[in-house]
Amino acid sequence: MRPDLPYALGGVVLGVLLLGNAALAPGADAVGLLDVVLIVVMAAALALCRRFPVPALAVVTAAMLLLHVRVHAGVSASFPVIGAVYLAAWRGHRLAAALASLVYLGGFLISEVSAAPPGLPGQQMLERTSLLVGWFVAANVAGLVARQHRAYLEQVEQRAAEAERTREEMALRRAGEERLRIARDLHDSLTHSISVIKVQAGIAVHLDRKNGDQPSAALLAIQEASSTAMRELRATLTVLRTPAEEDRVGLALLDSLAERTRAAGVPVQVRVSGEPAELPAEVDQAGYRVVQEALTNVTRHAGPAIAQVHVGYSPTELTVAVSDDGQTAAGGPVTPGVGLRGMRERVTGLGGTLHADHGDEGGFTVRATFPLDGPA
Repeated sequence: MRPDLPYALGGVVLGVLLLGNAALAPGADAVGLLDVVLIVVMAAALALCRRFPVPALAVVTAAMLLLHVRVHAGVSASFPVIGAVYLAAWRGHRLAAALASLVYLGGFLISEVSAAPPGLPGQQMLERTSLLVGWFVAANVAGLVARQHRAYLEQVEQRAAEAERTREEMALRRAGEERLRIARDLHDSLTHSISVIKVQAGIAVHLDRKNGDQPSAALLAIQEASSTAMRELRATLTVLRTPAEEDRVGLALLDSLAERTRAAGVPVQVRVSGEPAELPAEVDQAGYRVVQEALTNVTRHAGPAIAQVHVGYSPTELTVAVSDDGQTAAGGPVTPGVGLRGMRERVTGLGGTLHADHGDEGGFTVRATFPLDGPA
């Protein structure tokens, strides 16, 4: 109702002015009940002209023309029609606006000629009619100009949005190229160095054992650390070389993620509540990554455990939770690692909250909540 309020107020103001003019103008006919009804109908039509411009224009034109014929309201009766003509032209109904202008001007001129008292100078009548014609032409032209201006602004906004999308695509492409460059540099330099360390440590351990000596703890630690560093570096290179299209994962792939976790030896139970809805791409991907990282932590740290995944949909938020009944001691402090910090940054970056803590009876629970009722 609020968008229609200015039009309703305009109709009321014009109605009051018309009543006052018809009642106080010298030589005007007495205002009757039908005239009041015509003014009320005009005000009601103006209140609805935003939603129904053409029907409102027809009603206002007919009501004001009939009012002018009855009480000779003069030029003032044309003001509501001029406003309705402008609005119709602004909304793109040019033919209806022009037709209403011609109908009202023709009816006004006929009424003026037929009701003109003897001796009324023709020049005075011509001046009034010319003035009215100028107002109607100005209303039609102003409506068309306002519509073209609005179309121009919409086109500018569309071009700005297209330019923004183009900049984002270029940024993503450059980011992908940079990721590939970093991956190549890491592979050509760091991978080779770690491989040499791993091979040399392995040879030293083999020679010690071949000679009957026990390898030193430092040497075994170097061998284990180099193997771990090589695995993590390969995983990092895999992520860096992943194309951007393949990074666009979402909760639709939750079942396949659960199957891979089960294949790794961790039973997974998946539960979905609420009505699944289309999610923003960032939220969909972040929810999947939270579940993925939480299941990875269960596989690495929980020992023999059963993981439970819950995805809850509501009109205002998305909730993903992963809990397990593993060997984590209840009540101990939570030491955030790289994975947990990454989850928290991903969730809070979208305006959500992340809760990660030990369960009351052991195990661990990760719960992320993402808002859906506004832009991130």
